[in-house]
Amino acid sequence: MKKALKITGKILLGILILLLVFLLAVFIYHRIMLQKEKPLLEPLGQMVEVDGNNMSIYTEGEGSHTLVIMSGGGEVSPILGYSSLYRKLSDTYKIAVIEKFGYGFSDVVDGERDFDTILRQDREALKKAGVEAPYILCPHSMSGIEAILWAQKYPDEVEAIVGLDMSTPKSFTEEELADDGKTPIALYTFLRESGLGRLVLTSSTFPDHYDQHEKEIYKALTFRKFANKNVEDEITHLADAINEINSAPKPDVPTLLFLSDGEQVGGQKWIDAMHDYADGLTDAQVIELNCGHMVAEEKPDEIAAAMRTFIEDLND
Repeated sequence: MKKALKITGKILLGILILLLVFLLAVFIYHRIMLQKEKPLLEPLGQMVEVDGNNMSIYTEGEGSHTLVIMSGGGEVSPILGYSSLYRKLSDTYKIAVIEKFGYGFSDVVDGERDFDTILRQDREALKKAGVEAPYILCPHSMSGIEAILWAQKYPDEVEAIVGLDMSTPKSFTEEELADDGKTPIALYTFLRESGLGRLVLTSSTFPDHYDQHEKEIYKALTFRKFANKNVEDEITHLADAINEINSAPKPDVPTLLFLSDGEQVGGQKWIDAMHDYADGLTDAQVIELNCGHMVAEEKPDEIAAAMRTFIEDLND
């Protein structure tokens, strides 16, 4: 019996040593690749200084309406992530893509990431980049909360809201808001820092419209910034932002809401919350899409066509 236990112990020790050697090799390879990937981090957009740090704003196209793309929480590269949609619109409208601190080519910064701070910084960055209001805000997922705050606090700056399966105040239960999301964030951080994330993200992960160079840029940003401290802290302030929204009247601006099938973001609760938000607005419509949460990626042609009709109606 003792002999069997000794053999088992040696086997387990051997496995542990092999595992540690493997993790060390992955970590060293990861650090080498981070250095090699630095040339891929040349910003695609304009860098402006906000609060002493660099924020990325990408612009494309010209027109009498300015569409501001606001990414979902944790999107590694908003400039690339929403390109399949805004490239179908930039022939007619001015496009501005905000990369908040911690996103894309923007710096990862110290300090609280409450939604009032994020909103102030985004507005300042747009102005410094020469992108003037009024804006048609196009938020995806969690940035819907920021867009609603924007329309409440600065109505003269918001011509309309086009929600790309955006969050609304009733999208989350109290239990979900109480869960600060640190457990999955910690896991993602470990995958990024250890280098194990490189074993997960492959070229097959990307949408078809990315060319090879864009895939390499996206991977370089992912391995360096995915699930960073700014993204983590942002999530912890979601409940406060929703309470602030609920303390004031709903902003009654023209609103077009694209709605996913809800399966990836809360099911029927998510769908009901979207319709509830549209109810009571003077000019609001909800377009249900038979697709997942990344609606701009999955249905860009359908969304672009509906947006054109909606925006042209704003001129009437």
